[in-house]
Amino acid sequence: MYVFIAGGGRTGAQLASQLLAQNYQVRLIEHRRELLGRLHHELPTEVIYEGQATDPAVLKLAGLEKANVIVACTSDDAANLVLCYLARTMFKTRRTVARINNPRNAWLFDQNFHVDETINQADVMAHLIQEEMSLGDMMTLLKLRRGRYAVVEEKVPTGAKAVGVQLKDLGLPDQCVIAAIIRHGQINLPRGTTTLEEGDEVLAVTNSEGAKELARLLEPPDRSVL
Repeated sequence: MYVFIAGGGRTGAQLASQLLAQNYQVRLIEHRRELLGRLHHELPTEVIYEGQATDPAVLKLAGLEKANVIVACTSDDAANLVLCYLARTMFKTRRTVARINNPRNAWLFDQNFHVDETINQADVMAHLIQEEMSLGDMMTLLKLRRGRYAVVEEKVPTGAKAVGVQLKDLGLPDQCVIAAIIRHGQINLPRGTTTLEEGDEVLAVTNSEGAKELARLLEPPDRSVL
């Protein structure tokens, strides 16, 4: 996998470091002299390309046409939009990811500019707060399919609605599957006739609506899930 990163600020540099550690092929482009000195101390020299990221000729020389993904994470929203547009229309880059610096500009980051995914810090924080408030003590262990599904875990408290009920009778949505139950330190593969006990640790693969329903069934009797 070849990832092309435009923007050598802290976000771009850290992303490049993490991807390199996972054995991705990475190219980072940056033109600001004040950042290039730091980048050459943090990243291998062959990863860094010095040039203006919004110049198509520079993008070609930097090797964008070979990339599977471009991440436009400059500090300029207009530049990030232009980068995604150029990447798709001129260089046929399969996936585009763009950073949104000003939340008021979020409406621009759509298919008109060939933006596939966005990173909007305001939306991320709002989603995390909403998730924490709605899912009670449930912990998200892993996100799947670009966040549409998740692997979640929660311990069954005393007095929960699900205690003593067979899994097939819980009424969980089709998109919420109990994958495993940890009981007395042992992993048990559940069946439809399996009943939950107090102290069980439940692992499930679910979408957001299924997670809310599972959280409701596993909530303590003295607290309602918002």
